[in-house]
Amino acid sequence: SGQSKGTMAAPSSAEAPLPAPGAAPYGNFPNYSRFHPPQERLRLLPAGLLRSLFPTEPRPLLALDVGCNSGELSVALYRHLLDLPEDAAALPHPEQDLRLLCCDIDPRLVARAQQGSPFPTSISFATLDIMDPSARAALLSSYLSRFGRSAFDLCFCMSLTMWIHLHHGDGGLQDLLALLSSLCTYLLLEPQPWKCYRAAARRLRRLGRRDFDHFSSLSIQGDMAQQITQILTRDCSMQLVACFGHTSWDRSLLLFKA
Repeated sequence: SGQSKGTMAAPSSAEAPLPAPGAAPYGNFPNYSRFHPPQERLRLLPAGLLRSLFPTEPRPLLALDVGCNSGELSVALYRHLLDLPEDAAALPHPEQDLRLLCCDIDPRLVARAQQGSPFPTSISFATLDIMDPSARAALLSSYLSRFGRSAFDLCFCMSLTMWIHLHHGDGGLQDLLALLSSLCTYLLLEPQPWKCYRAAARRLRRLGRRDFDHFSSLSIQGDMAQQITQILTRDCSMQLVACFGHTSWDRSLLLFKA
């Protein structure tokens, strides 16, 4: 899950054929969770994480998943954080109430997520280009105001940073991180390492497509987990609370606190 945002709206025609995997320019891969299964991330997250982060918070807790793809990871995270069994479709007890707003740039993936969601009352899916300020303000403020809140308790940004970086450049990456830090108390982030940037650029070239606008001019590169940690801690007043280790595809899972 969680891999897409770009400069332009993604195609909205529901009839359009699904792209070849390499042709997903915003990371909006149609079968993403098959090759990056949610369980790989969840096994890194400690049990009881939600209770340890929010021992006394009023409920419901509000979470935002930016770049949710077709929702498999969003639902798996929801289950994991509330310690619900795999087949649970019932709502959790009120004392552990969690509401999750999930957004992605690709309307087809969002439609699939909505159809497949086992928790329609507590998990909402919406089409959004997170880098579009007016669309973003409209969606997020209307959602938060339903709960009388001005920010989220928790934000997930899983394997999204590279796509923003490739489409919006160094400034876009910094804008995204500043935005996320302003939206939540805790941020769970899975940045793509630099080798993924090169692989994404290679895939485009193999398809005979134009290279990503910003790829050759990025000055933020190298150890991306370290670079992103530096931006969040130095420029966004967040602190790194934990690194929960690495997935089998070598991405680190980082938790920051505002």
